[in-house]
Amino acid sequence: MLVSARGFEFRVHAAGPDAGPPVLLLHGFPQHSGQWHKVVPALHAAGLRTIAVDQRGYSPGARPVEIADYALAEMTKDAFSIMDALGLGACHVVGHDWGAAVAWSMAGTDPRRLLTLTTISVPHLAAMAVAMADEQSDQRERSAYMGFFAQLDEAVPALLADDAQLLKSLFQGSGMTEAEVERYVAPMRDPDALRGGLSWYTAVLTQPRQKYGPVTVPTTFIWSTEDVALGPAAAHACGRFVTADYRYVELEGVSHWVPDQDPGAVAAAILDRVTRGVPA
Repeated sequence: MLVSARGFEFRVHAAGPDAGPPVLLLHGFPQHSGQWHKVVPALHAAGLRTIAVDQRGYSPGARPVEIADYALAEMTKDAFSIMDALGLGACHVVGHDWGAAVAWSMAGTDPRRLLTLTTISVPHLAAMAVAMADEQSDQRERSAYMGFFAQLDEAVPALLADDAQLLKSLFQGSGMTEAEVERYVAPMRDPDALRGGLSWYTAVLTQPRQKYGPVTVPTTFIWSTEDVALGPAAAHACGRFVTADYRYVELEGVSHWVPDQDPGAVAAAILDRVTRGVPA
């Protein structure tokens, strides 16, 4: 369905028991709301209702052209506005990759709107800053790709050249079949869609940084040991920036594409957090 929020039209996929506690699912790059398709059956079976959003730049009706429009604060406002449009006062919030960054931002901006928080592959932004500043950490090297992605006029054609071979290569080590990879690559073959997704990187490197303090929402953070984009320094520092109940889940031998590669572990972590985070 389409949801109107902040002057845009967002594609939103809601499923599960109508009266179930709501779980807002936020995807990352270069994926879309479909990245949760292996996770949601277990959530629905547990009585939860899922709301998966195609975020700004990914929904065709929410694709502004100005880089400032892709600042993290804008995505945060989008998420809250979509909740408002659906009549949701508070949600369990789950995010992967950039979706995790939005989820952390939501928790730091208005924690009253989050019942619990589960983030995957991207820690609290302060934990990332700690790792980037640590000379013993390889996080700066791991994050170097962001500078390339941010150069839109170069990155868009490069990623789409030769039948999008470079874009497809991002999923190496994920265990996905060619058909599964194409499921994510196909929408990004539209240069406008790819530019929208990459604009998040441009904005984070060029716009004023959003700052917020320790998160007060019951939180689970999931990190996978084969994640090429995020190293252990940032992952292990994450808990320092959560003052509420916190759980750290480490998945051995799993790549960055955690919801696709180990959906059972993701669903179990979400359900555990939902149970822990809301008093009976």
